[in-house]
Amino acid sequence: MDIVIPLFEDFEPLDAIGPYEILAYVPGATVRFVTAEPGLVKDVLGSMPVHVPTAYQEVERCDVLLVPGGGSFLRMSADQEFLAWVRRMHEGTRFTTSVCTGSLVLGAAGLLDGLTATTHWAAVADLEAHGATYTAERVVRQDRVITSAGVSSGIDMAVQLAALLTDEVTAQAIQLYTEYDPQPPYDSGSLAKAKPEVVARARTFG
Repeated sequence: MDIVIPLFEDFEPLDAIGPYEILAYVPGATVRFVTAEPGLVKDVLGSMPVHVPTAYQEVERCDVLLVPGGGSFLRMSADQEFLAWVRRMHEGTRFTTSVCTGSLVLGAAGLLDGLTATTHWAAVADLEAHGATYTAERVVRQDRVITSAGVSSGIDMAVQLAALLTDEVTAQAIQLYTEYDPQPPYDSGSLAKAKPEVVARARTFG
């Protein structure tokens, strides 16, 4: 089972590494990172460069495509060569997925038109500009297209995906092994819960 995660300059690290940590434990799965030009790829925070040895054009098909978000989403959403590759991959995937603003890449590729989808709360207008209907749910499955909201929700999505690729006992075992049992110290992880001053501060991070 081939799971492919494209990385580009300024990718959001947890968007990619969170799902990778879960999906790499799926029995029989191989998770590969790909990029435009093999070499070091810098994350959006700047301190975790990742060496990616494979160009995305070398990949002819995959079982799962997982597109993370980050500061590069506008650039990648305008890269017609990359979008054409995303469409080719989607033709043969079991599941095409995204985390955070990675959904905007799927939208730009025409894969979300008419579907309900989610993304980071700050990118709702961009998502709907691609013909999708936004929902604030953390994970949204529309047949074999699965989108997840901002950053940490990618782990939720990966656990659900692990169940779809294997079975619920295996997915729960992976969740247990990684001790994914979130108990955040504050209840401010969504727009519906955060105070106005918290939302204002969060907007300065983008």
